[in-house]
Amino acid sequence: MKLPIPRNIEPMLSAPQDDLPTGADWEYEPKWDGFRTLVFRDGDEVELVSRGARPMTRYFPELLPAFRTLRRQKVVLDGELIVVGSNGLDFGALQQRIHRAESRVNMLSEATPAWYVAFDLLGEGSSDLRSLSLGERRKKLETLLKGVKSPIFLTPYTRDRATGGKWFELFEGAGLDGVIAKSWSGPYVPGKRLWVKIKHGRTADCVVIGWRKSYDGKTLGSLLLGLYDKEGTLHYVGHTSSFNAAERKELIAKLKPLETEPPKEWTGENGGRMPGGLSRWSRGKDTEWVTVKPILVCEVGYDKLEAGQRFRHATRFLRWRIDKKPKQCGFDQIASAAEFDVRGIFRSK
Repeated sequence: MKLPIPRNIEPMLSAPQDDLPTGADWEYEPKWDGFRTLVFRDGDEVELVSRGARPMTRYFPELLPAFRTLRRQKVVLDGELIVVGSNGLDFGALQQRIHRAESRVNMLSEATPAWYVAFDLLGEGSSDLRSLSLGERRKKLETLLKGVKSPIFLTPYTRDRATGGKWFELFEGAGLDGVIAKSWSGPYVPGKRLWVKIKHGRTADCVVIGWRKSYDGKTLGSLLLGLYDKEGTLHYVGHTSSFNAAERKELIAKLKPLETEPPKEWTGENGGRMPGGLSRWSRGKDTEWVTVKPILVCEVGYDKLEAGQRFRHATRFLRWRIDKKPKQCGFDQIASAAEFDVRGIFRSK
């Protein structure tokens, strides 16, 4: 494969900000919740590479024929792999696509097919386009993808800040993270956080249901969090780990006297969701956890409760809530955005 962009390139990144930036040079795009993926196409050869140069091609065979139909033989695209479910983006289903067994990969490629949302063009033919402005790269990307059909999509953009703000609110109902702001005149700089991401941020009061050891097993890695459903069943929903060394030591001393066996509601067939062990992304690292009596309550900051079941990312510990009873920590405190069809995003102006 002979292309002007190396396959181990680090994608251009974004830095968090509380609000949309203002200025004539900015453009705004939806922030997709999927796997950031570079696509390298040289004739019939197509390679999908994730951030960190992890090969992804074998997991998404249903996408390869579509990339081979692009009007240029040699291209390098930057974009996001997503899976769309009945209620918008389904990151859980996307994670399940990463499987060792080829038979399961093939089955899932039909059961939960992926889409590719392109938002940048880094190389075309023998030309490295990274030094061009985003505006110039976008024009070339639109020409390349003119008339493109599913499963490849071209992300929309707007130069109007008010429209970007509207998208921030509206597209949350489709499962998106927020909005990305990019310099219209800026080049593509690998690995640099020169873009801006504005993500949804909320708070929730959660019950501490346990703690997970650090990877070296020497200290606390994270607190495990739970919420009660309307039937009064406690469910694991995620973790928080934003503590310094001194705080971790204090937390272990605080939690030791509360250690116990997992509650009975986690052992039955219809019991609550409990923390898992190894995940497909843990690369064999031990994720042992210790159960504690559910009597401590803390407030955390989060960006999304995925599929109404667990926090999409690690939460931010904010404070202890000694004034809150554990049973008051329910899913009913989680705000739900109005549903929005993902397909409607590509028709947005």
